[in-house]
Amino acid sequence: MTQWVLEGLRAGIRTTRYPFAPETAAGVSPGLPAAGELARPDLERLIARCPTAALASADGRLVVDARRCVHCFRCVRGSDTPAPWQGGYEWATGEGTLGKTFTRSLHIRVVDAGDCGACLHEVKQLAGPYYSLHRLGFFISPTPRQADVLLVVGPGTDQMREALTKAYKAMPTPRTVIAVGTCALSGGVFGSNFACGGGISSILPVDVEVPGNPPPPLAILHALLLATGRAAPAAKERQTAGERMP
Repeated sequence: MTQWVLEGLRAGIRTTRYPFAPETAAGVSPGLPAAGELARPDLERLIARCPTAALASADGRLVVDARRCVHCFRCVRGSDTPAPWQGGYEWATGEGTLGKTFTRSLHIRVVDAGDCGACLHEVKQLAGPYYSLHRLGFFISPTPRQADVLLVVGPGTDQMREALTKAYKAMPTPRTVIAVGTCALSGGVFGSNFACGGGISSILPVDVEVPGNPPPPLAILHALLLATGRAAPAAKERQTAGERMP
């Protein structure tokens, strides 16, 4: 017992520096494929390897729809010419609809709309000591009636359609919907099918989108900052080739 107390004292409190400084710790983000110039045969092979049509070509250039990327890494592993890759974690796009009143007082209702558990696990990390969303004035709410943000993970299955609609209508205005993860944005590998509509936008108006499968906690924090006007959205088209995935 004494040993662990001493270890704790030596380690101190370790919380990410983001958003007040860039986070440089290893492993905080898996990165995303990036747009870039490739030879036509390589471009066609990469596009054919992507199971969700996240990769496409425009004017002979590789373009990426991050909303469809499921982090299968087929475009960078097992390919003779891997896709360009970028690091970072500020992936959220959209527009913050909340005013300055909510800058440091934001209450979030999390809803699992058919998630496999991966995105929900990343959301849970936000309340831990390393990411500590409370230091930013963000709090998890047990009820939509006291929530400013409806944070949804999962594709929005038919069984959750009514529950999502009721939760949204119960929220006071102004209110914001954040869709977290590829499934919530586009339905993931299954897309639109007999069990769900291919993303929660078929059920609710989505204000902020966070791509990734799953997105890292810092990407979700970026979405919350974006919702309150404390951060700028990511560019929808990834134009920087960035580094190569090891």
